[in-house]
Amino acid sequence: MSIDPDQNADPDVATGDPAATRRYRIEGMHCTGCASELQTALRGRTEVETATVDFTSGLAVVEGDLAVEPTLQVIASRGFEGEFLESKEDLSETRSRMELAQARTVRMWKRRAIIGIGVWIPLELLHWTAGHGVAWVPWVMMLGGLLVLVVAGGGFYASAFTAARRGGTNMDTLISIGATTAFVWSLIVFIAQRTLADPGAWTSLPLYFAESAALLGIISLGHFLEAKASAKASTAVRDLLELQPEVAERVEASGETMEVPSSEINIGDVYLVRPGGRIPVDASVLEGRSEVDESLVTGEPMPVGRGPGDPVVAGTLNGNGLLRLTATVDGRNTTVARIASLVQNAQSSQAPIQRLADRVSSIFVPTVLSVAAAALFGWGIIMGDWNTGVVSTVTVLIISCPCALGLATPMAVMVGAGEASRRGILIKSAASLESSGRLEAVVFDKTGTLTIGRPRVTRIEFVEPGADETFIVAAAAAAESGSEHPIARAVLEEAERRGLEVPGARDFEATPGEGVTAVVDGRRVRVLRDESASCRVEVDDVAVARFFIDDEPREDAAEAIARLRAMGVDVRMLTGDRTESARRVGRLVGLADEEIIAEATPDSKLEVVAGRDRRTAMVGDGINDAAALAAADLGIAMAGGTGAAIEAADVVVPPDRVTSVPDAIHLARRTLRTIRQNLFFAFFYNSIAIPAAAFGLLGTGGPLIAAGAMACSDISVIGNAIRLRRSLARERRAGIEAARAATTRDAA
Repeated sequence: MSIDPDQNADPDVATGDPAATRRYRIEGMHCTGCASELQTALRGRTEVETATVDFTSGLAVVEGDLAVEPTLQVIASRGFEGEFLESKEDLSETRSRMELAQARTVRMWKRRAIIGIGVWIPLELLHWTAGHGVAWVPWVMMLGGLLVLVVAGGGFYASAFTAARRGGTNMDTLISIGATTAFVWSLIVFIAQRTLADPGAWTSLPLYFAESAALLGIISLGHFLEAKASAKASTAVRDLLELQPEVAERVEASGETMEVPSSEINIGDVYLVRPGGRIPVDASVLEGRSEVDESLVTGEPMPVGRGPGDPVVAGTLNGNGLLRLTATVDGRNTTVARIASLVQNAQSSQAPIQRLADRVSSIFVPTVLSVAAAALFGWGIIMGDWNTGVVSTVTVLIISCPCALGLATPMAVMVGAGEASRRGILIKSAASLESSGRLEAVVFDKTGTLTIGRPRVTRIEFVEPGADETFIVAAAAAAESGSEHPIARAVLEEAERRGLEVPGARDFEATPGEGVTAVVDGRRVRVLRDESASCRVEVDDVAVARFFIDDEPREDAAEAIARLRAMGVDVRMLTGDRTESARRVGRLVGLADEEIIAEATPDSKLEVVAGRDRRTAMVGDGINDAAALAAADLGIAMAGGTGAAIEAADVVVPPDRVTSVPDAIHLARRTLRTIRQNLFFAFFYNSIAIPAAAFGLLGTGGPLIAAGAMACSDISVIGNAIRLRRSLARERRAGIEAARAATTRDAA
């Protein structure tokens, strides 16, 4: 397989091509809200066909005829610094920049979460243990709350200010208002209690310093977990680049060889790849023959023979032959680099489904602010009671504090992800859970996903009826015993499965691209490639058998597909393997031929997955699946697969259990339902109490009642999460008992 490097060439900016795709490096974003706001601004320009802004990589990709300078002006108008990337950036440089930016973000939110939660817990303990009337306790709580407000609140205030400067609001507006209101009101009460000659009713008002610290600490912890998951997912590019060798052995004009960086190889350069080495640059074979393992790039489990005129792909593993190659692309446009670029671009794209909390907050925040202002001026101007107006306004704003909203998703995710881990399933983020719960279709890779990923002898065709099958299989295994080829391993495993004793062999000889020859029990045995089968066995130059070797389905693959269909999920197979092999496996697991797409390249896999009009998950395990995993609504990787596939995926399931895919979707659906319920509880008490607070029905104790409403919503959210945990645990135990019962029946 080869990929045309021109397909990924950077557009000529000077041409003004309406379909030009330009990339910009963005500095100054501190959360995903910043990226979303900038993306909306770019998409609002009529010259822009599409635009994506990725907070993780700090990369903006703009497609259309909007020139560079106007684009930079849009970026600057949102308070960020933009830099146009004039040429294709070296992927190793991209990797380093991304990792540094991600590390800074993770450290920032970790520091804020530690300070926020680390201060809140002691303050809360102090409040309940020291009791009222201790003079120094309020001072400690005030200073602790101020510390958290300054350190952990900076990012939220910056985001809220950016939104306000545009005349809008976001979830950080809620967080900022809630925390600030709780602190400022507490500070007013604190000062009044100590400065007024007759504090009167002020002495009975509570302080909310601990609550302001709790809000910022919990939300910061959520941002830390999100940033950490994003940073880990982005290492897929690094793993892809590590697959491509850093150096190549180039043949100079003098005939001597010299090691040079693979990125410096140009089209037409001649270089050598020795036995066991990885091919650094896409090329064509000039001299030599060898077996090349392309499984990590093409999905084909069997090594393929390559000789003069045949193409080879960067990142594939050379067998036991010396190859002299001529580069067909330059070192920066190899297949591996192309796949890495696809993964990066897919990760930079954003799902169209926005979080429910953000949609609600766009209405909730302006509503709360309007109600608070109406309460203040209504009581103060119309009724002439500014004291009641201030108390009512503060009560409304405290009720708007989204403490439960900060717990709604993390609590449910904690339960869902924890239960998933007990079943061997890794779910990386709340977004992954949401996507899993909304899935309508699942696309499976074949090799290593629906199949075991290891070639086996599926059939032996003996030429002569009544032939000595035992001797033929044992002799073939003996001849292959000196080879490390996958076919050799399959033949040896077949002999072991049959319980045969493999005799000794001598005069072993391997011919790249042809097969092996050895003398077994005085007879010349050859195992050679065959056009109609995987290999044929000759004894004394007479063909005696043909071995058919292919991958076998996993034992639970058919069950997994049946369960998915019972859940109303559409199932497809998408593989780089041959059509005949794919259809054979598909029939065994219950798939029709029209549900199978075979001989797919990484590019075409990406196109198929990204082009589906249903919410689709991609399940795979190889390098060639990485881009499709990243582009799918949900990427699911088998834990036994390559690092790039695992890191590009949103969910990782056990390598030997395909039924974990329907398990993960079931868990996600239950968790998503709980998240929705939690969000309802998060707003339910607030929605009831806000009108009461605005009309002054809660009296001077309004702020305390507001805090009570917040506590009730917190308790409801936590209780609902506990209910989910117990329910899922019962399901898991029931499944274990059913499996044990089935095993007992089989044994009987």
